[in-house]
Amino acid sequence: MIQRLRRLMPTQEALQRNRWLRWLGPRMFHPRLWHMSRRGIALGAAIGVFFAFLIPIAQIPLSAALAVALRANIPAAVASTLVNNPLTFPPVYYAAWKVGSWLLGEEADEARAPVLPDALESTGLGSPGANGRGFWERTIDGMRAVGKPLLVGAVTFAVGFGALAYFLVNGVWHLHVRLKRRARQRRGESGAAG
Repeated sequence: MIQRLRRLMPTQEALQRNRWLRWLGPRMFHPRLWHMSRRGIALGAAIGVFFAFLIPIAQIPLSAALAVALRANIPAAVASTLVNNPLTFPPVYYAAWKVGSWLLGEEADEARAPVLPDALESTGLGSPGANGRGFWERTIDGMRAVGKPLLVGAVTFAVGFGALAYFLVNGVWHLHVRLKRRARQRRGESGAAG
């Protein structure tokens, strides 16, 4: 299992070359941050999933920085940010908006959902649209309309799915160790009986 995980995770050299992570400097290469331990992998996965659902940008540098601060496994933190990617952003943040609206007791009415202006409707970003307002004004108004419910939903998803990732990795790790121990015991018993 550990060998499979190592193949899936980014290497120390790949992260060292990453221009977004260079600012972490030598602290990022402490051996404990790269060790394949249950606690480090579980915490790294939780950190990565947390940032994956919290914000759509700068997930990798933020998760790596927090992994350094909390002494979690950096490759696990970086790799797990990929659970939410540009293909999944729209449905995830739409669901976060719906959940946030529900948690705030607001009606998540589709008619109230903001319609972001079409980038092709005008060549000048500041030119007025149908209601005489510019692109940026309409975009900011649209973001204000979803801001609070979206933020509440995104934080709820980040904390919930981050905790789920932590406990899931811990559980799978424990199960793997237990099954491996049982298999060794069975081999030992069959060898002693023979």
